[in-house]
Amino acid sequence: MLDIRYVRDNQEAVAQAMANRNFPWDAELFASLDEQRREAISAEESLQAERNAASKEIGKLMGAGKKEEAEAAKEQVRQINEKLAEASAKREEVDAKLNDILVGSPNIPCDATPVGKDESENPERRRWGTPREFDFDFKPHWDLGTDLDILDFDRGNKLSGSRFTVLGGAGARLERALINYFLDTHTSRGFKEWWPPIVVKRQTMFGTGQLPKFEDDAYHVSGDNFLIPTAEVVLTNLHAGEVLDAADLPKWYTAFTPCFREEAGSAGRDTRGIIRQHQFDKVEMVKFATPEDSDAQLESMTAEAEYLLQQLELPYRVISLCTGDLGFSARQTYDVEVWLPSYNAYKEISSCSNCGDFQARRANIKYRDPANFKGTRYVHTLNGSGLPAGRTMAAILENYQQADGSIRVPDVLVPYMGGMEYIKAEA
Repeated sequence: MLDIRYVRDNQEAVAQAMANRNFPWDAELFASLDEQRREAISAEESLQAERNAASKEIGKLMGAGKKEEAEAAKEQVRQINEKLAEASAKREEVDAKLNDILVGSPNIPCDATPVGKDESENPERRRWGTPREFDFDFKPHWDLGTDLDILDFDRGNKLSGSRFTVLGGAGARLERALINYFLDTHTSRGFKEWWPPIVVKRQTMFGTGQLPKFEDDAYHVSGDNFLIPTAEVVLTNLHAGEVLDAADLPKWYTAFTPCFREEAGSAGRDTRGIIRQHQFDKVEMVKFATPEDSDAQLESMTAEAEYLLQQLELPYRVISLCTGDLGFSARQTYDVEVWLPSYNAYKEISSCSNCGDFQARRANIKYRDPANFKGTRYVHTLNGSGLPAGRTMAAILENYQQADGSIRVPDVLVPYMGGMEYIKAEA
C-alpha cells in the first residue's frame, strides 16, 4: 500500500503518477481527509491535556477536603471524556477512509517505467532467437495435443467446466518434466525451494495486493480462505510481520504450486487451448532485497526467466510494461513473451516485477541494518514466473512440431522425459 507520508508530501507527483496509470485519483478528497485527520488528532491531544489537568486538580481538591469543588471537577472530566470520544470516533472514521484510499490505490511507478496509456505502448527491449519458418501446414497446440491424445479438453470440461484440461500420457509427463526442470535449474542457481500450502487466509492475499481489489478473480474455499492465484502470495508472506537482517538479503525463493484464477472479465481472451486456464501449474520466483539492490535484482530475475527459455531454445522477446499496463502492486515490470506460431505473435510467459515496499508495507516485512541506520525499514519485494508449465508446454508443442504431427522434445527435457526424444501418437 502507499505510504501516507509520501503521498502527503508529494501530492502533485502522486496525482500525476495515478493519471499515468489511468487510475481515478481524487487529490482533493485525500487532501481534505488528511486535513480532517490532523484536526481530529489535534482535538484529541488538546482534550487529553485538558482532561489530565482536570484530573490532577481533582486530586488536589480531594486532598484539601473540598468535596463540592472536586465533584464539579469530576463532572468537567466526564464532559471532556464525551468530547474526547467524539473526537476519537471522528479520527477513526477519517483514518478508515484514508486507509481505504491507500489500500485501494496501485503502486507508484518508478522512473524507469515508461509512460504510456495501455499495452500498445509497451516498448520492446530485446529479442532472442528466430521464429521458425515451417515448410508444412503447422497446427495450433490445441489441435496437436488432441491429435496426440495428450490434451483432453472435453473431459476437462466434463469434470470441472470450461477452461479446465486433462493431461494424459506424454502430456502429463511433459508437465511434470517442465516443473522439475524449472525447479532444478532455479535451485542450482541460488534459489531456495519451498513447498507451501495453496489455501491461504484473507490477510495473506491482502499482503501481496490480491485483496480487496481483485476478490472477483479469486477462488473462495471454506471459511474466509482462498486458493492461491500464484505462489507469489505464499512465498512473499512467509516473512509477513517479520524483521529480517540486511546481512541475509537478498533472499531468493522458488516454489511450484498449482494456481487458481476465476479470470473474471476475460471472456473471449485466449480461450482456445491452455493459454488461459482456471487451474494451471507454475514455478514462481520471489526475492526480498534492500531498496538499493532491488533494481539489480529485477534484472537478474528477468535474466533467470530468459535463461530457461534459452535452454529450451524457444524464441522470445522482453518488453517493459508502461504505466497504463502495469500490475497493481508493481512499480516496474518486464514481460517475457514467447513466440507462438498459432497466434503469429509473442505471448506473455513470464512477468517479472519489482514491487518496491508496496507489498512489504501491507504484509509488514521490514529489515534492520544497524551499520547504516537506526530502527527498521521496509524491504523491497520482487516476483516473477519461472515459468508456467502450461504456456511453456503450448510453446513447445507449437515450435517443436514435426510434419508427421509428432513433437520433438527439447534436448534439456529428454532426461526428464525418461529418454523420450519425440512425442508421438500411440499406435
